[in-house]
Amino acid sequence: MDSETDVVRIFDTTLRDGEQSPGISLNLREKVEIAEQLARLGVDVIEAGFPIASTGELEAVQAIARIVTGPVITGLARVEPGDIDRAAEAVGRAGRARIHTFIATSDVHMQSKLRMSPSEVLEAARSGVRRARSHVSDVEFSCEDATRSDADFLVEVFRTAAQAGATTLNLPDTVGYCMPQEYAELLRYVMSEVDAEVIWSVHTHDDLGLAVANALAGVEVGARQVEVAVNGIGERAGNCSLEEVIMAIRTRSARQRVATNANTKEIARTSRLVSMLTGYAVPPNKAIVGANAFAHEAGIHQHGVMVERTTYEIMDPVDVGLDGSRIVLGKHSGRHAFGNALAELGFNLGPEEVAKAFARFKELADRKIRITDVDLEAIVSEEIGSEADEYELLSIQAAGGTHLAPTATVRLRRANEIIDESAIGDGMIDAACGAVQRATGIEARLESFNVSSVTSGIDALGDVTLVLATVGSEDEPVRRATGRGVSTDVVEAAARGYLSAVNRLFALRAREEAGRLSEGVG
Repeated sequence: MDSETDVVRIFDTTLRDGEQSPGISLNLREKVEIAEQLARLGVDVIEAGFPIASTGELEAVQAIARIVTGPVITGLARVEPGDIDRAAEAVGRAGRARIHTFIATSDVHMQSKLRMSPSEVLEAARSGVRRARSHVSDVEFSCEDATRSDADFLVEVFRTAAQAGATTLNLPDTVGYCMPQEYAELLRYVMSEVDAEVIWSVHTHDDLGLAVANALAGVEVGARQVEVAVNGIGERAGNCSLEEVIMAIRTRSARQRVATNANTKEIARTSRLVSMLTGYAVPPNKAIVGANAFAHEAGIHQHGVMVERTTYEIMDPVDVGLDGSRIVLGKHSGRHAFGNALAELGFNLGPEEVAKAFARFKELADRKIRITDVDLEAIVSEEIGSEADEYELLSIQAAGGTHLAPTATVRLRRANEIIDESAIGDGMIDAACGAVQRATGIEARLESFNVSSVTSGIDALGDVTLVLATVGSEDEPVRRATGRGVSTDVVEAAARGYLSAVNRLFALRAREEAGRLSEGVG
């Protein structure tokens, strides 16, 4: 990086805005694991959560602030005093702490949601930033729905926030409404009119498929922080994609004269981890991290790449960590070799967790001759990701044929209780999911079901992701949860995925009963 190249800070909101995706419900352990991987990736800021939302959210942000070192750790807060004090409590033990506070500034939000006048919004912004600044020296301020706000009012609010002590000012395209040129013009205008010594940040959503384009347009006119989420997850159509922004800046740095601090070789691993723990599969055609991102089907393309890679590839897959799966273990590998492999992959497990993961590895090794690093990441993340699961799958048996109705029997453990249940279905997968449903007693409908493979080969792990929705009533809202299961047996993978979603539904209900707020911002 030469002296004329500016650094664009990467602000990751996977654990806050990303977790607001329908069906995602990460527990404390999973959030810390993702945060630790984000630190290895080299993001500059981790937005760890919305502490006022619930006690569980507060505890997760506190744990990340205490454990994760390197990035700035920030908590989101409305400009209300209670929100700001709770955020300060959450990030207080971070080596580098920030409070990110916001208020809506568009007419539709001020009139319909806030029921506040512009002057009241202005005063709330001033007092909120001042209160945040009394707790920490690093304060970010955002105008929610900025791109549908009056430009001159935006200038007034941002100027007030800067005078009150904000060090970063963020221009969110909360509903993904802007076109790139339009977004750049708005940012350029408010930057020139506010004229404050602050870092300008961009936060863009993908409702029109323009989140990354808008963010890069913002960088082009002077933004030096980009707010992103891994795999682009987030509200509605999602957030600006971390991997796409980082690699766009890296690949075209000579034109933009900017760079990031990211270790790009951790991108693929970060993407896989977030996909595994959220249950959100990465589409094959996803830029940078999709299965087809560096695949070539056309004969002309294949020939060109074989002769000279750069004929059809503008990036080296090695640069994003896609250097191919390594064979790390086999059937006769022992506990010591297994532990070393986990450490190399970035898992930091206690003795009991290693023992649990090792048992699953041995079970897999009896069916699969070669165990790759990607296989290990998949089974270990599934096995130890949710330490407080309501139910645990002990065994499954399924049968079916031309003249036999497909049946499945599952054995589950709940606390000290063993539950056996069977079901008949249209196929063995349907029967397996039915047996899990009967064993857990939760009424839900299957909204989506997807099967893919973790690696190639006839003995590849089957990877099932699905979405369950509960049957709502007057007393109970409809809840959705994503589940994921992996196994060499697709029927078993389906049962594991279904049970994973059921466990997340139980966790969602427990969180809501503990008083979690449903409101979020973009």
